[in-house]
Amino acid sequence: MKEQLQKDFDNIVKNLNLSQKDIEIKKFYLDNFINRGFPNRKEEDWKFSDLNQIIKKEIGQLSFYSDYTHTNKVDTSVFVDGLEHNKIVFINGRIEKIDFDYEQKDKIEIIDQSETINKLNDNSLSDLNNAFTNKSFKILVKNGYQLVKPLILYHTTNSKICSKNINLRLEFELDKNSSLRLIDLFNDTSEKNFLNIFYNFDLKENAVLKNYKVDKFENKNIKYSFNNIEQDKDSISETFILSTGSNFFKNEINCNLNGKFSSAFVNGIFSLNNNKHHEIRTIINHLTENTKSYQLIKSVLEDSSKAAYQGKIFVNSEAQKTDGYQLSKAILLNKESEFNVKPELEIYADDVKCSHGSASGSLNEDSIFYLMSRGLNYHQSRELLINGFLLDVVEKITDSEIKNLIKNLIGIKE
Repeated sequence: MKEQLQKDFDNIVKNLNLSQKDIEIKKFYLDNFINRGFPNRKEEDWKFSDLNQIIKKEIGQLSFYSDYTHTNKVDTSVFVDGLEHNKIVFINGRIEKIDFDYEQKDKIEIIDQSETINKLNDNSLSDLNNAFTNKSFKILVKNGYQLVKPLILYHTTNSKICSKNINLRLEFELDKNSSLRLIDLFNDTSEKNFLNIFYNFDLKENAVLKNYKVDKFENKNIKYSFNNIEQDKDSISETFILSTGSNFFKNEINCNLNGKFSSAFVNGIFSLNNNKHHEIRTIINHLTENTKSYQLIKSVLEDSSKAAYQGKIFVNSEAQKTDGYQLSKAILLNKESEFNVKPELEIYADDVKCSHGSASGSLNEDSIFYLMSRGLNYHQSRELLINGFLLDVVEKITDSEIKNLIKNLIGIKE
């Protein structure tokens, strides 16, 4: 792998026309990644999802995508119908389209940050991202502006790539009293690639971020997404994760509640079959007084699928009057399916209200029998119970337009 890394790194350096200083910085992170390798079970954060073994099994020999010189045609058929929205379109790791036609152009600024370095997470995937990221953009929503329409980030790959690693990075800054509705929509026709994505969200006073991550469509790719959220006074973040389509997907959320009366909400759904393996890991850091967090993760697992949830609430000594809640529930439809959970509370303040819980089990056969006695067949009864189980999470979505979109994608009927 070392030889392949060096070869692909030389290609990206040649194509990007970087300064000597930037090349040295990227080389530093490349060497870090070579020394550390992909995360494995020896690392506590990866005890349930050994990425090194997953890549070896699902992909084998991996090369590191470095040819961003050729444009890709945008396939408009992947665009969401029935929802007016702004767009940023990634194809094979390259930004091909940025469209904010519904917004006031002077209220949004797009800043090219090609030479910045991501220092958000100290793991080898961050090193890999720093070494190979092509372009990094910062989207600034200015003071007092609330986007009229949602922004959808289309993450698409096509058959031109196989057994490749793609690295992406985006930053969002929401100025005072601004708001953004953001949908990450993954749609792949490629196979056996590894996507490594880093986001940073900076929420100023009274800003509101609603982020919906949708991995619905079947694909054979492996994905990792790290999301860092910094929140000032009275800001609100709402993150929803639908994790179902990829062979493997790990979403990490690190949220720092830095300002008083800031709030963070994380809700997620695993709906997995076959041999899929997905994970959500969250760390909510309550760093000042009067902050609130709520987390609800539900899983429906069948065949030989696996899901894992690691959720941590950290409360430092200054964070009095913290309100933190965390709950995970799973329905296992087969003996071969597997759900792993690791809830954590780390509290250094005494005037707090924090709790966590977890439960897993099979569908209630008595409930199925009852529904069948009312005229439904077995399949319909099972589907109705599963929909009712998942609906509780979807109802946490506070945006009605996007809530209906998610319901349609999942096939939930009320």
